[in-house]
Amino acid sequence: MVKEASFYKKLEDLKVQCTLCSHNCKIPVGSTGICGVRQNKEGKLYSLIYGLCSSMAVDPIEKKPLYHFYPGSSVFSVGTVGCNFSCLHCQNYSISTAKPDFSYVRKVTAEDVIKHAVEQGCNGIAFTYNEPSIWYEFTLDCAKLAKKHNLYTVYVTNGYISKDPLIEISSFLDAMNIDVKGFTKEFYKKVCKASLQPVLDTCILAKELGIHLELTYLVIPGFNDSDKEVEEFCRWVVEKLGNNIPVHFSRFHPDHNMLGVSRTPMDTMINVFNISKKTGLSFAYLGNVPSGKHANTICPKCGNVCIKRIGFSVDTSGLDGSNCRMCGQDLGIIF
Repeated sequence: MVKEASFYKKLEDLKVQCTLCSHNCKIPVGSTGICGVRQNKEGKLYSLIYGLCSSMAVDPIEKKPLYHFYPGSSVFSVGTVGCNFSCLHCQNYSISTAKPDFSYVRKVTAEDVIKHAVEQGCNGIAFTYNEPSIWYEFTLDCAKLAKKHNLYTVYVTNGYISKDPLIEISSFLDAMNIDVKGFTKEFYKKVCKASLQPVLDTCILAKELGIHLELTYLVIPGFNDSDKEVEEFCRWVVEKLGNNIPVHFSRFHPDHNMLGVSRTPMDTMINVFNISKKTGLSFAYLGNVPSGKHANTICPKCGNVCIKRIGFSVDTSGLDGSNCRMCGQDLGIIF
């Protein structure tokens, strides 16, 4: 479905400049931007994917991953096609590289999404699977409607959204998991075909806007797993976002155009976790690893296991509201 896009400028010779994300693509008539789903038609920019859904599922919120946001709840997850990144290791490349005429897409309305979420007993909506910001117009309409039905809303995102659209949607967006894919300019240029700084700026702005924020850092052997890079990333989080921001260090598995890269050794994952604790992160987690203590929420004050996780099973008996049941420490858990 085609809908005139939000956030673009008209240029000379019927060109337009998309300002939705930090690529700021200048697009001649008939062409699309880097995302492949926003097209210049006779001097106006249009979204080609409004209401086009490639994926729907009921997920545990922990799968996003969000550990400090409605733990144990179910979320209705929806995604479309396209992406404004070209990550070599993309695990959802079948939809992120697909075009709007992809045979598996189906037309849905915002009302359909809300209806499915309510019927499935979900507590909220997550825009996920591919980059949600390129689906901006539809996600905004869904988020507004979700608020009227007392559903929470989540973006699982690469963080490349520009300032103005993030501010606009922030009143209707409750949480974001932002994927900080590495912590060097070189990594982003080589692996993602993008830049690091806009992602960091989005993290800071999201926190300032009061959106619940958690980060994911996929640990890729030989690419972003050096002690120096991990430590610099952790120190940046502590200094710019605070030591209580949950950070999910996820274990890499070969996929897409990085099939020749080995799975991250568990020794590396444990080392990354230890670095995160030494640099002051209160809530670091390991993902894509066997269930164990590195998935639990531990009170940084007294060491009590406040939330125990085995797979996607959640035990919150160590909490009293959002506080540690043993010592009363506020952990910032949102229910």
